[in-house]
Amino acid sequence: MDGSESDDSSHFERGVDHIYEAFICPLTKEVMHDPVTLENGRTFEREAIEKWFKKCRDGNKPPSCPITSQELSSADVSPSIALRNTIEEWRWRNDAAKLDVARQALFLGNDESDVLQALMNVRQICRSIRSNRQGVRNSQLVRMIIDVLKSNSHKVRYKALQTLQVVVEGDEESKAILAEGDTVRTLVKFLSHEPSKGKEAAVSLLFELSKSEALCEKIGSVNGALILLVGLTSSNSVNVSIVDKAERTLENMERSEEVVRQMASYGRLQPLLGKILEGSPETKLSMTTFLGELSLNNDTKVYIAQTVGSSLVDLMRSGDMTQREAALRALNNISSYEGSAKLLIGIGILPPLIKDLFYVGPNNLPIRLKEVSATILANIVNIGYDFDKATLVSDNRVENLLYLISNTGPSIQCKLLEVLVGLTTCQKTVIHVVSAIKTSGAIISLVQFVEVKENEDLRLASVKLLHNLSPFMSEELADALRGTAGQLDSLVAIISEKIPISEEQAAAAGLLAELPERDLALTREMLSIGAFEKIISKVVGIRQGEIKGMRFERNFLEGLVRILSRITFAFSNETRGITFCREYNVASLFINLIQSNGQDTIQMVSAMALENLSLESINLSHMPDLPPPSCGSIFSCMSRPPVITGLCKIHHGVCSLRETFCLVEGGAVEKLVALLDHENDKVVEASLAALSSLLEDGLDVERGVKILDEADGIRHVLNVLTENRTEKLTRRAVWLVERILRIEDIAREVAEQPNVSASLVDAFQNGDFRTRQIAENALKHIDKIPNFSGIFPNMA
Repeated sequence: MDGSESDDSSHFERGVDHIYEAFICPLTKEVMHDPVTLENGRTFEREAIEKWFKKCRDGNKPPSCPITSQELSSADVSPSIALRNTIEEWRWRNDAAKLDVARQALFLGNDESDVLQALMNVRQICRSIRSNRQGVRNSQLVRMIIDVLKSNSHKVRYKALQTLQVVVEGDEESKAILAEGDTVRTLVKFLSHEPSKGKEAAVSLLFELSKSEALCEKIGSVNGALILLVGLTSSNSVNVSIVDKAERTLENMERSEEVVRQMASYGRLQPLLGKILEGSPETKLSMTTFLGELSLNNDTKVYIAQTVGSSLVDLMRSGDMTQREAALRALNNISSYEGSAKLLIGIGILPPLIKDLFYVGPNNLPIRLKEVSATILANIVNIGYDFDKATLVSDNRVENLLYLISNTGPSIQCKLLEVLVGLTTCQKTVIHVVSAIKTSGAIISLVQFVEVKENEDLRLASVKLLHNLSPFMSEELADALRGTAGQLDSLVAIISEKIPISEEQAAAAGLLAELPERDLALTREMLSIGAFEKIISKVVGIRQGEIKGMRFERNFLEGLVRILSRITFAFSNETRGITFCREYNVASLFINLIQSNGQDTIQMVSAMALENLSLESINLSHMPDLPPPSCGSIFSCMSRPPVITGLCKIHHGVCSLRETFCLVEGGAVEKLVALLDHENDKVVEASLAALSSLLEDGLDVERGVKILDEADGIRHVLNVLTENRTEKLTRRAVWLVERILRIEDIAREVAEQPNVSASLVDAFQNGDFRTRQIAENALKHIDKIPNFSGIFPNMA
């Protein structure tokens, strides 16, 4: 109540009957409700005189009259019935007069003070004589007070809300009048638009209305009512009363199942979960069904699993199919998050779930519910939580999954494939899946799903599964894809879709990237369907920023580069590969890609592709066509042949990056040398291999060494040798160092570096047969081994 204006104001009240002195208690100075008379004829309010007598007793004094101080023989009092009736009649006339005044004052155009006085009178009347609420209803004052809620004054609206609460308290008929029209909607609006006091009054009035079960759904049906009330209960409001009244209002409204469902939609789940735990069978079913339809955030899924997870799993075991369906759909709704899935696994969801999926017999699940079971299982195995999945691959369960996939419709096939996707992401179970697929020959049927166009989820699941299988079944996959051109076409079509980079595109690219790179038949088929043109278009688009997709871009680009590199393995048998690389300047692209810092796989694969391209340079480099010599005279025939300039330093022919893939002409040497400092051994190894292609037999090795030296490559190669990081790196480095040491000046300098000599000696003593031979030659170059008959026997 507003402390600035008391309902006990002695403000002059128009139309109020005169108060007779006999009505006033001498002690309380107020009109009496229960007048009693003493033996000396004095009249007092019963409660007041009883307090006076108690005071006398406490002071060990005899009872006396508080007015005359006359001692009384007894503290007995006699009810003054006639006076009480007269006072009640007076009060009735007085209240009627006040109500008449209120009716005249309760108009928005009247003075604010008159409206406030009228509202106060109504409150006083309702508090003093409850029976007069009938008078309030009959005079339609409730509706008049409701109209006052439209006032522009916060204070008037606040007092009107207080008055309405007093009027309807415990009075169902008044509540029904208040609930007519848009009044409840107005009260709900006040929850968000009124100042704190008005908001408190509005929520208090709603709380009073919510005590009527019939009005709970009325409040709940108002748009925004529940979400505002739920918001108030979770707010950090300094007004504790608002939070408390909002909470109690919602508790009252929980009697309505429809309201409980609405509350759950707004995040207040406790009532719904409580009914699942303790409601009647019908209520449990109704609430569980609704839970399966709710949109839930991850924290809520965890809370639900903690609260009713066990009950849902028990319900899933029920013999009643309707209950099982409701439980399955609810479990499906909460199983897609790692936190909730962990809890469900701990509760023991897997055994009944697997049984439901594979069981055939009496009371087995229909296919539409097996699909739900498969979805839950797919959710659980794909959450990334490393639980023991051994039970999912034992007892021929993978074989059963493959059988179901072959004998069901697209919807359940999709979910079953997703289960296999989850199993193939786990190192402990992927081998079992691979074994089952190989044994059953199911790879042919699995590959066919990539051609599905009408069910995108099914196609995505199949592509992801095949991608996971590809490191273990690359040859089988290549055979299957070569068998039907349509499936290879479909994968290429997925990769080339004009959308932001998707998970499916990244998986399709990763799948093709894992296929055997030297499978010439597959490469030829890819050339025939124009796959490489589409692949390089995507690579260029990503590099230029025209194609984006932050989440999957890295994996997608890695897959594309790996696919593109396979064309460099087919040069010796497929001239179309050379034509393609020339037309699209593939060598230049790979040189740019080796500079992709932070993307080790792309750098490694690009360096390997550059090695293949460089090895082909010697076959593509050629001498320029010269005009035939003019023999017009004897002197011209005896002249020197023309001097040819502009030839490649190591290939001794006409070279270019685009036409002959020459790394020297393309400025790739410095960039490859830079990779020799890379922390990834595989990147270093690929770079060494590419640089080695410049010192191969048939080339000008001395010029090649000089070019390497000008790029500061010799120092880096020697560092790789002396670091002795891996056996493969040492083998590569020894080969390059031996070629470098064929140059006497360099050999003399290196001979003075004991760490290089020590590394060569170590390779000579501990390397494989070929490495030991090459290390021996290198040591001869620096005079560490005498240059006479070979230590190793002639292997020819």
